[in-house]
Amino acid sequence: MRRYDDPVEVRKGGDGPEQFLWRGRLWKVRAVLAHWVETGPWWQGPVARVAIGSQEPTESAPVGDLLGERELWRVEAGRGLEGGPDGGGVFDLSFDWVDGRWQLVGCED
Repeated sequence: MRRYDDPVEVRKGGDGPEQFLWRGRLWKVRAVLAHWVETGPWWQGPVARVAIGSQEPTESAPVGDLLGERELWRVEAGRGLEGGPDGGGVFDLSFDWVDGRWQLVGCED
């Protein structure tokens, strides 16, 4: 799977993404293959450093690094008819809860 870090616009339906716009092209989701949540590297943040004693606590110590999660969807999507020249591929779409943005993070076509 090729890795990307491209912003996308996503239209969600009941079970997840239904369509997404990537590089000026509209892709229709045919199937959701997987769905999972990843947490950020909380162990590298200031709260963890304070906990292990490598950083002094401050009153404004952020707690957001413990809450940084992104939701990932692995979908099969295409632009044309199934089996046609635009038969599509498998895409990993990520939704970042911290900033509310969607990104395409992987593609296998």
